[in-house]
Amino acid sequence: MCSSSSSNTPDQGVRVDLECVKNNTDHHTHEITQERLIIRRGQAFSLKISAENIQQNHISITAETGPGVSEVKHTLFSFSTQSSTNPAQVCSRSESSVSLALVFPSDAPVGRYSVCVKHGSSSCMNTLTLLFNPWCKDDHVYLPSEAERQEYIMSEQGVLYKGVDEYITSMNWDYGQFEEDIVDICLKLLDLNPKCLKDPQEDYSARCNPVYVSRVVSAMINCNDDQGVLAGQWGDSYTGGVPPSRWSSSVEILRRWVKYNCSPVKYGQCWVFAAVMCTVLRCLGIPCRVVTNYQSAHDTDRNLVVDEYFSDYGVRPKNSQDSVWNFHVWVEAWMRRPDLTEDTLYDGWQVLDPTPQEKSSGTYCCGPAPVMAILEGHTEVKYDVPFVFAEVNADRVCWLLMTDGSRKKIMSDSRSVGQNLSTKAVGSSSRLDITDLYKHGEGSAQERAVYTEAVHRLTDLQIPESPPVSVQMRLSLDVPPLNGADVPLKLFLKGSRAQCVCVNISAQVMRYTGAPAAAVWSHSTDVQLQDTEEKALSFTLPYSAYGHRMLENNCIKVSAIAREKNNPKDTYLTEKNIILHTPNLSITVSGSPLLDSEMTATVQFENPLSSTLQNCSISLSGSGLLKSTEKSSTVQLGPGQRIRLQVSFTPYRLGLKKLMATFNSATFKDVQASADVDVRSA
Repeated sequence: MCSSSSSNTPDQGVRVDLECVKNNTDHHTHEITQERLIIRRGQAFSLKISAENIQQNHISITAETGPGVSEVKHTLFSFSTQSSTNPAQVCSRSESSVSLALVFPSDAPVGRYSVCVKHGSSSCMNTLTLLFNPWCKDDHVYLPSEAERQEYIMSEQGVLYKGVDEYITSMNWDYGQFEEDIVDICLKLLDLNPKCLKDPQEDYSARCNPVYVSRVVSAMINCNDDQGVLAGQWGDSYTGGVPPSRWSSSVEILRRWVKYNCSPVKYGQCWVFAAVMCTVLRCLGIPCRVVTNYQSAHDTDRNLVVDEYFSDYGVRPKNSQDSVWNFHVWVEAWMRRPDLTEDTLYDGWQVLDPTPQEKSSGTYCCGPAPVMAILEGHTEVKYDVPFVFAEVNADRVCWLLMTDGSRKKIMSDSRSVGQNLSTKAVGSSSRLDITDLYKHGEGSAQERAVYTEAVHRLTDLQIPESPPVSVQMRLSLDVPPLNGADVPLKLFLKGSRAQCVCVNISAQVMRYTGAPAAAVWSHSTDVQLQDTEEKALSFTLPYSAYGHRMLENNCIKVSAIAREKNNPKDTYLTEKNIILHTPNLSITVSGSPLLDSEMTATVQFENPLSSTLQNCSISLSGSGLLKSTEKSSTVQLGPGQRIRLQVSFTPYRLGLKKLMATFNSATFKDVQASADVDVRSA
């Protein structure tokens, strides 16, 4: 039973049973705990109050949150059995007790409340936690579909998407928003945000608004301006921290943040920032999903054009401030936007991005930006619509840097940015493509009209046009490329007339942000093209060239530049992102999937290479199954040798849960496997 205790009861004349089991179950918070009261606004909850002479005096209840509380700021609420405005409705009576039903307003601030129950001269103090309520039609986060509520609020595990648009890879993630300590960590995160530290009364009052709360969370997931959760690192060294690819659980990150006095956890990249934000929003009651955008533009100067630079041998010698990331991950949160219009035009999914890229109103945060505003190019709408619009719809302009320092435009591309926007489907582990929510059909008249309108709303710059093309090129792979093996490539060229071209083909190890990490291979040749004839050239990228330079994302960009021998100013470019495939990781589960019944998981990896793998380790996590992440020791693996992690565990929550295993080594990184465990009552 969840009730007031003598330690927090000034007068033993009145006792309160918070009926936590019943209330938490009714409010969909029972998976967090049944030992303390956690409820949602706009929905009735019950209290049972016991006292002598319970029938002779009326009962009054006050609930307050934050400092300097007031009814004007909606941080103080009063309920009474004799009130008509905020009634404490009597459900049943007996000689010694009365059961009451109370409702916090659907726009009450979320957070921790102190509750005082008074009966005559006696009183009793308790606490409760109030969350947003997507089940309540009057709450601004109301989500009509129960299936979507189960996915975007209640699901503790999910799937994130990485890779490139031509080879999408998935990884499992443990959100773990119902681990009991996570709700306290989320409230601590709100308390440490700079707006709260500057003016706590205003901040606590503003927590009624999901627009405000989500924007605060977006800023607090990164540590660029505050005591945020994660430090980003996009370089080659992760000294003093954990490489971003090693994380698979928000719970581990949030617990580490609190454990070390709210110092930033090292390190995160975009999918880690987004996954942790998803955990926080779901925990607070705001429907949330993680979204991946492929060929994602980073437009720093708000002109909706991304400039990229190449040398005449194909590599990128200059890092522009603009860039196109192989993929970028953000979150969407579901809410109404009455701050924008009186109608419902901008209600629904809103983009929020906690990855620190550009400042918004002086702070490293992004959003909420209505997806509808992005679709229609309404770049004047709050918040940060121009930046997100560019991520999915910017034009690319490629420049060739000449030896004399001048530059020549070799390509303008209006189609490649913003591909295959992906999120986990409701109720399954399959991928849902939501590109059509962000942009009209690529290359359609409507899509170009929206882009033109968006540009004109921001700038008077002219939309770039592509130079004429007399040589068409494309790169292809005949077989899936394997990490640890040579990569065979083919380059196809087709001219519109007879001509001789000099072809420079090069390979660079790339960061997923589109920045080159290392040039690893190049090759040059002359090709004689006949009128409309297509020629195929075969190349091999040797493992010895790229193996020791590979990064966690296993990405290589191959570029080919062709220049006419008789007219070197006529230059053509083609590129291909290659994601190297990794070996499989196996996971098996034995035992009966019963609550509080011991089970065993076995994870195994075998080295398929003829060389030794260094720094090999396995980790295993899963909310509802494992209280914390299990990790193997770090070992070397000779050719054909295996590493094995066996873990005994006892499921502690009912329902469909997921074990998630990850293998990492110096060569193979972020190799994943998972197993579903449908936990039943014993």
